[in-house]
Amino acid sequence: MDNTALPNGTLQDFLLDAQVLLSGAQECLQHLELIGNDPDACLCLDETLDTLAHRCDKLALSEVAQFTRTLQQLLAPACSRQHLDGAALPVLGACLTLLAWQLELLDPQTGRLGMDIEEQQALLNELASLLGQPKPQTCAPCQTLGGTCAHAHVQPMSQHCQPTAGNSN
Repeated sequence: MDNTALPNGTLQDFLLDAQVLLSGAQECLQHLELIGNDPDACLCLDETLDTLAHRCDKLALSEVAQFTRTLQQLLAPACSRQHLDGAALPVLGACLTLLAWQLELLDPQTGRLGMDIEEQQALLNELASLLGQPKPQTCAPCQTLGGTCAHAHVQPMSQHCQPTAGNSN
C-alpha cells in the first residue's frame, strides 16, 4: 500500500465493521473449543475471514488482507478433514488476537501497518505445523510483485523486497 491518505472516515468505518467480524471469529473459536471440528463453526470462521480479507483488499490494506487470507487458507483443509481441534485452537486464538492488534495499529491516515511480520509468520508456521500443512509464505509485497521472496521476514513490511526467481525460503 502506498502512503496515499484514505478518504476521511473510511478506515474508521472499516475498523468498526472489522471489530464485529473479529468478535464473530472469536465466537466461532469458542464454539470449536466446546465442540471440536464443528462444521458450522468452521464455516462461520471461513466466511468471517473471507469477508474481512475482501474488505481489506477494497481498502488496499494488503498486509492485513494477506495475513487474513493466509490464515483462512490454512484453516480450510483442516475444517474439511475435521482436523481443527486440540493444540491448534490456542494458536488460532493467538492469530485472531494478532489480527486484532494489527487492525488497531493501522495508520489512521494511510492504513499502513508499520510493523514486521515476524510474529505473524511464527504463529502461521506453528499453526501449519499443528495442522500438518506446509509453512505459508505471507510477504504481501513480494507476492504482489511475483517471484520468490528475498527478505528475511523480519524487516518492516513497509519495505518492499526484491523478488528473485530461484531463491527459496
